[in-house]
Order: sequence, then structure tokens, then C-alpha cells
Amino acid sequence: MRKTKVLFVCMGNICRSPTAEGVFRDKMRKTGMEKQIEIDSAGTHDYHAGSAPDARAQKAAQEHGYDLSMLRGRQVSDQDFAVFDYVLAMDRDNLNNLLRRCPPQYKHKVKLYLAFSRRFPNLNVPDPYYGGNKGFKQVLEMVEDAADGLLAEIARNAV
Repeated sequence: MRKTKVLFVCMGNICRSPTAEGVFRDKMRKTGMEKQIEIDSAGTHDYHAGSAPDARAQKAAQEHGYDLSMLRGRQVSDQDFAVFDYVLAMDRDNLNNLLRRCPPQYKHKVKLYLAFSRRFPNLNVPDPYYGGNKGFKQVLEMVEDAADGLLAEIARNAV
């Protein structure tokens, strides 16, 4: 069976996209879908390549039972567009950056992550980097909801 491959993308890959990856990984495991799906996260910029997720993101995630400690930032590569089935941007700025860079034959894979959310459909996941702890908790709430919708979408398409 071919795995569905999902890439979560924000700007620096230390706040939103690693949080989305950690949440999604946990939900995959809990639903028994971890053998069907492969995931990763990346940033549209290389500011934090090789860095662990922001300590505040890790703390907020840990408070909800998610471990982000093993993740490391990286920049989106050109081959990601060919490899991944879903390239999911956390906000419209990063969505536009991805679409500008993406070869035409892969543009259908590039979407806004919250397109899969029931509670926050098609909104931006706000960047919490320059804010307080409340922003990191809001990110968690949004990516948890979208994770459920994306898992349902992948399950429907696997049938």
C-alpha cells in the first residue's frame, strides 16, 4: 500500500508547522493510521534550519500531551512538491510563497491547512512567534481541529 505523504509548512518551521506535525503524528497513532501516512514539516525560509521548535511551542504542545522535541527545522525543497501528496501552508502568505515556487503540475497539492478545519475553515493559523503563550495555545486548538479533518479526508480517499 502506498503511503499518503503530508508536509506542513510555515515560515521558519519552529512554531506552527512543527506543532501541526506533532499533533498530526499523535492523532495518526491514536487512529491507527501511522502506517498509511508519512509526514514532515518545513519552512518557506531557512531562518531556523536545524533548530528545535521554539521552546514556547514545545511547552504548549507538552501541556497537551504532544512531544515536539525530536523535530528539527528545515526549508522546503523543490523536490517536496513532487514527493508529498499534500503541501499544507499555515497561512496565506506562505501559501502564496509555495504557489510561486511550485511547478505547475503540482499546484493542486498546495493548500491552506485550515481548509480541513470545521471550526476555523480557511483561516490563517496566526504566527505566535512575537506574541505570548496565548498565541501558542490558539495554534494548538486550530491545528488539532484541522488534523481531524485531514485524517478524515485521507481515510475517505484511501477507500
